[in-house]
Amino acid sequence: MRQRRVLFLCNANSARSLIGEALLRHLAGDRFEAVSAGSEPDQPHELTLAILSKQSIDTQGLASKSLDDFAGEHFDTVIVLCDKAHQACRDWQGNSDEFLYWDIRDPRLIERWDAYEQALAEIRQRLMLWLEIQGRDDMER
Repeated sequence: MRQRRVLFLCNANSARSLIGEALLRHLAGDRFEAVSAGSEPDQPHELTLAILSKQSIDTQGLASKSLDDFAGEHFDTVIVLCDKAHQACRDWQGNSDEFLYWDIRDPRLIERWDAYEQALAEIRQRLMLWLEIQGRDDMER
């Protein structure tokens, strides 16, 4: 069975989408190829990498990439994690069987010490539910 391709997308590709990419690899990397991109890529935020490492989630190879890097590519699922990136998807030159929109607050804009942990917890919770549904779909095929 081939790995299904999943693209996580947010504005800067420095926190939320990198968390999604790393988490999906951690939880189900045998079933999914996870990548991430940003509509206006910056660089991985040090607190993003720190919170993933604290949870024993591999951060090796995580890098901010542009959505344009994936023009012309097909993904089974694109998971958009912010409104700005949602707007950018309209002009994206790639395609997907499924677009999901999970509005996760940008931890870079929240002045609380646990903002990155909260973003990680929210993305993990949604991913776990999504993976459960994917597992049911696999059993029906």
